[in-house]
Amino acid sequence: MKLALVLLGVSLVGCSDWDSFLDTTPTDSVSDKLVWSKPEYAELNVNSFYHIIDALGQFDTAQTAVGISEGMTDILKYGSTSLNTHMWFANEMAYMSSPSASSASYYLGNWAWCYGKLTSLNQALSNLHEYKENFTEAEWNHYSAEVRFFRGFIYFELMKRYKEIIIYDYDMTQIKADMPLSSEKDGWDMVQGDLEYAAANLPSITASAHRVSKEAADALLSRAMLYAERWDVAAAAAKRVIDSKNFSLTEDYATAWSKTRAQGNTESILEYEYNREGVTHNFDDNFTPGGDPGRVLGALGNPTQEMVESYEIAGGKGDYPDWSAWHSGKAVGTVPPYDKLEPRFAATILYNGCQWKGRTIEPYDGGVDGYMEWKVKPINEGKTVTGYFLRKLVDENHDLSAYPRSTQPWISIRYAEVLLNFAEAAAKGSDAVLKKEALGALNQVRERVGLKGLNVSGDKLKEAIYRERKVELAYEGQYYWDMRRLKKSEKEFSNYRVHGLRVDKVGDEFTYTYIDCDGQDRYFPSKLYRVPLPQDELDGNGAVDQYPEWM
Repeated sequence: MKLALVLLGVSLVGCSDWDSFLDTTPTDSVSDKLVWSKPEYAELNVNSFYHIIDALGQFDTAQTAVGISEGMTDILKYGSTSLNTHMWFANEMAYMSSPSASSASYYLGNWAWCYGKLTSLNQALSNLHEYKENFTEAEWNHYSAEVRFFRGFIYFELMKRYKEIIIYDYDMTQIKADMPLSSEKDGWDMVQGDLEYAAANLPSITASAHRVSKEAADALLSRAMLYAERWDVAAAAAKRVIDSKNFSLTEDYATAWSKTRAQGNTESILEYEYNREGVTHNFDDNFTPGGDPGRVLGALGNPTQEMVESYEIAGGKGDYPDWSAWHSGKAVGTVPPYDKLEPRFAATILYNGCQWKGRTIEPYDGGVDGYMEWKVKPINEGKTVTGYFLRKLVDENHDLSAYPRSTQPWISIRYAEVLLNFAEAAAKGSDAVLKKEALGALNQVRERVGLKGLNVSGDKLKEAIYRERKVELAYEGQYYWDMRRLKKSEKEFSNYRVHGLRVDKVGDEFTYTYIDCDGQDRYFPSKLYRVPLPQDELDGNGAVDQYPEWM
């Protein structure tokens, strides 16, 4: 990466810079000296860190090697048994009652990737300190804040997995082979310190929607501090974003995660844009329904009946349809109450008879999209194993037959999450004034989709917030990690199976049959609340031992 930046920098230098460029200082020093000699060159280096937003999103695999983490929960079923990401890996992890340290580290850990990024980030901070005289105070604060935003982001990803980690700062001379683990408190202090510094020194999003902002730093801080259980810090950070008045819930829920801020998404706080000439992704081909032209894979993960039944009745106040008639395991001729569900259902899940790309979804044997019983074939070939397809995050306007790669944006943090972060932190925190505002923040999210506001408090309020997070943020990479931090996974993700509704067409009519889509129970052992240290770290670092629960 350094070499690429140097070459790019060379293409920008004028004749007056050649003497300094041809300095006889050793090559590695020349590259740093050049890169940090001017603000415009330094910005090129800082720009390279923006890929972290993409890598940790749903369109890449730095979060987990299984694919999207919802595949290890009750809301998504990966339909293939082929040994690969977005296929068997998520099922294997969900089924293992006693996973080995090596498998858990591989599937859930990103230790080496994170520390590779931290090395680059700390080197950048070190160079900013060494070449500080090349920048105005404002420039130096800004670049330092950007780098520390991303460092805080990476340390947060480590802390939510490992709890006790190795902390490196920008003093590169302190790095050595044998480094001990920090305390959990020191790790969260590092995350909080970096993000608070970023929030204090970055400009508002109104100055530039294309770079990280003070609001993005506060929004990420509000997320991270939920994991740290620093409720008052999380609530205060979220409140600063709310009080900025720079964001609002979009009128159409679907635009909150499908459009950029430049395209009118008033909810986008941190985003990553793609384009055909630059970085693309493969989410559409991975998840598009089987009947879409140009599909190679398709429908690798399918929403479950458990997720469908998480949606309330439209316009209701905590009311749900009675699904018992469809739980008998026998074919039912009555159409499920899809049309009675609140609008986030249809914006998130494709079901029998709904419209998609100008056609009707046909998730049944003989239909254009197709159905396949779980485990009949190693790859589901675009067919659903649950009776449903994922709609959310898939681009309805994209023609895979014309272009196989995807360019829809990744909205990493949006305003609805900040409202829910605030609601939870305020409800759990000690600030009596903010505690009174928790319910209002929750109800803002509900009212955007036409649901009535709730009037609950105490534990009922907290449970309502958890339910709202599951539905509002479904398939955005939050649910699996939320359940872990809330210590609910051991109960909710053990001794259960996911289900679907198999659709059969009989003449011009349809029947719906409740089906087991697993064939075996899933488990979440308590030791999985912490990801084990990778073997490479244990072998190469004499100052650390494996966490006790994994010994």
